[in-house]
Amino acid sequence: METKVTEKTVSQSRVEIAQLMQPQDANIYGNVHGGTIMRLIDNAGSIAAFRHAHRNIVTASVDRLDFLSPVYIGNLVILKASVNYVSRTSMEVGVRVEAECLQTGARAHCASAFLTFVALDEADKPCAVPKIIPESEEEKRRYAAGQKRHEERIKIVKKTKDNLSSCSIPRPKC
Repeated sequence: METKVTEKTVSQSRVEIAQLMQPQDANIYGNVHGGTIMRLIDNAGSIAAFRHAHRNIVTASVDRLDFLSPVYIGNLVILKASVNYVSRTSMEVGVRVEAECLQTGARAHCASAFLTFVALDEADKPCAVPKIIPESEEEKRRYAAGQKRHEERIKIVKKTKDNLSSCSIPRPKC
């Protein structure tokens, strides 16, 4: 019989992945497309969320994505993702992107993002996920900041739903 996990530490779902940037990832000047970096961020974030929930997960939102420096063909892109905050059915995951020049070993912080993922049950309905246990001071700081962002996301979603409900455009029936 399987025991249901009700709490997990941040380190239990943390993930680090790396990928070499190839010519198909970039424009004609050798700069890697932002969309390529976005896809890698979503992939790394979803792995961390999946490891935490051990369930199917979907990307609910990308709160923040900041590009800080360029990535070039031949760079090794390293993505570090960890769960910052957990609500009942959702998880905020922070992803840090670094680019490493393989010839020199020099690294640069290229991008950072916050994504929200929702866990789904077998009927594709949102379901509860284990609580997160921040252990280090940094994890506790990220948890508190994630909680504030979660509260802001809830306000924005509610306002958006209220605005849509007062809209005079008929909704399509699917």
